[in-house]
Amino acid sequence: MDIPTYREAVAANRRRHGFEAVDADVDGLDHLWETRETDDTLGDVAVFAALVEADETDAETLVDTASAFRDVLVNRIDARPERADGGESATPIGYVTFATPDPDASLLGAMSGFTVARGRTNVFPLVYDTAAERLHRHEVPRLKGRGIYRRQADDAERLFEA
Repeated sequence: MDIPTYREAVAANRRRHGFEAVDADVDGLDHLWETRETDDTLGDVAVFAALVEADETDAETLVDTASAFRDVLVNRIDARPERADGGESATPIGYVTFATPDPDASLLGAMSGFTVARGRTNVFPLVYDTAAERLHRHEVPRLKGRGIYRRQADDAERLFEA
């Protein structure tokens, strides 16, 4: 599958699941979408998804782009007014998917080694191998933090599988 075809499949998934386009100016991010949901385990969540057409992305670029994406999440969540009912604000979860043919081991290693939880945010870099038509995501741990990683596995499947 080529990258433009994959981009179209992701756009169709995003529309099907109620994500709306967000206007954000971040180097390296081609498309950014957002939705608000209530999760049975996590409560209110603000879910952000981005796609990067990454023909020649290296490990350093993945880390830098995912870190910049985290800043976008922080700014978007902090810019929202407090909830009227006095409840807690939504937990921000972000997915930045790098679409590339035949990713090398260093790219997958950078994805797996990225610090997901930092501050109040959870950012998951993902890699979609357009040649093998396979999505690489973070594994669900056996113990601590399982809920957010389980959510990531479900979101990755519904949003980024082609």
